[in-house]
Amino acid sequence: MKFKSYFWPAIGLCAVALSIWLLYKELRGISLEELGDGISAIPLHAWLLSAASSIVAYAALAGYDHIALLHVGRKVSFFFITVSSFTTYALSHNIGGSVLSGAVIRYRAYASQGLSAHEVGVLVALCSFTFAFGVALLGSFLLILEPEVFDGFVDFLPVGATRVTGVVILLLILLYVFGSWLQLRAVKIGRFTIHYPRLPIVLRQLVIGPIELIGAAGIIYFALPEAGNPGFLVILGVFLVSFSAALISHAPGGLGVLELVFLHGLPNMDPVAVLAALLVFRLFYLIVPLILAIFAVLAFERSQWARR
Repeated sequence: MKFKSYFWPAIGLCAVALSIWLLYKELRGISLEELGDGISAIPLHAWLLSAASSIVAYAALAGYDHIALLHVGRKVSFFFITVSSFTTYALSHNIGGSVLSGAVIRYRAYASQGLSAHEVGVLVALCSFTFAFGVALLGSFLLILEPEVFDGFVDFLPVGATRVTGVVILLLILLYVFGSWLQLRAVKIGRFTIHYPRLPIVLRQLVIGPIELIGAAGIIYFALPEAGNPGFLVILGVFLVSFSAALISHAPGGLGVLELVFLHGLPNMDPVAVLAALLVFRLFYLIVPLILAIFAVLAFERSQWARR
């Protein structure tokens, strides 16, 4: 048990250390003054659009929990779900190991609403699946429509192969939707029963997952300059790869991992402008939500203490 509690944090710290070292090698010619100039060059309307994109992303993240609670069959107030979801993602994105840290935070919140550990586990699993579902759906469309988006990452595959991959992923998604339409029976594994999501829930997943990712990618897209900007579809594709890599690394905030992969995916853009846009992303998607989440946790714990 002790080994498990230290393993993933250690993996995350190693990922941060390696990524920062690789970033240093790649960006050692860039000064802090140049980076500051890159941030100051972002116009006001771009800051506002990035902030609005962050609100869209977090509103969609709240939808993850709403969908999962519908699946579990539990009624919790709309306000509580929204605040709990916001707090969970704001903290887990910064802590790292988002599935594990998010499970702990959600259990603390939803246990106060009468949910069991098993129900919270199902909720966490469905939220994670909704995210993966969104990545797969958007990724399949990008592979089919604009396969060149991923050239920086899969340049060893021919264009036809990447389109075929997109078609296969899309067919698997349609198979998942078809299974929901058929109302497949629940599967029992030991003491646990896994219920196939109902069609209304699956249809919500088809919408909410992509919206969250589009909103998050929009934060970076609007902060990038027009010069050399490859367009939103390319930025979205690079974001899907870099953000997924950051989550898999278990690095706190994806520190270093996100930047390294993103710069690799946009080799033709000014690295100073890319780093400035990523700092805007960290501000609106990580830092500001973290500050608000700390106040939300303090208010929640105070209310629990007063109740006791």
